[in-house]
Amino acid sequence: MSVRFDLAAHPGAQAYRLLAGLVVPRPIALVTTIDAAGVVNAAPFSFFNVMGTEPALSVLAPADRDDGTPKDTAANLHANGECVIHICDEAVAARMVECARPLPPGVSEVPRAGFTLTPSERVRVPRLVECPVALEGRVLDIRKYGDNRLVVIELLLAHVREGVADPATWKVDYAQYAPVGRMNSPDGYARTTDRFTLRFPSEA
Repeated sequence: MSVRFDLAAHPGAQAYRLLAGLVVPRPIALVTTIDAAGVVNAAPFSFFNVMGTEPALSVLAPADRDDGTPKDTAANLHANGECVIHICDEAVAARMVECARPLPPGVSEVPRAGFTLTPSERVRVPRLVECPVALEGRVLDIRKYGDNRLVVIELLLAHVREGVADPATWKVDYAQYAPVGRMNSPDGYARTTDRFTLRFPSEA
């Protein structure tokens, strides 16, 4: 027996509460962007994932403020179309969460969270030194579906902490890489250190 939840009849906060609790663990993107004055914004998003590899694609869903105006990440992506997507491990998880603090436009989360900036190679947006993964990207498309904003980003270059991925095979070593994942809102997170394997089925 199952219980019905009518998502179409109850969009918004109720749908978010349920879906954000059910569809877990979600990867977290800590996204840096810059505004017209060159101020670096950093904000975490768990409505995010990679969606393809030819070209390499990511999808991100930055929301609006309560008054309907775009938050800094959305405004900056509209204005200049560039970003860096960081993946965070437990060592920087608290600093990542600090970047979710609502600050006035034009005020950077980066120094408050204790991150260090370094220049990127393909985009003007700087990346965060302390994160194990930084993916430089440019916007391919931005669409609105109701109150949802969907941003499609082409990933151009990956900066990966030494030891995490083999430069020859491009395979990831999970003994060296354990990103955190998002669980329920507002404060649920998951480690990725407890893993198991299942043999992939071969053709019949």
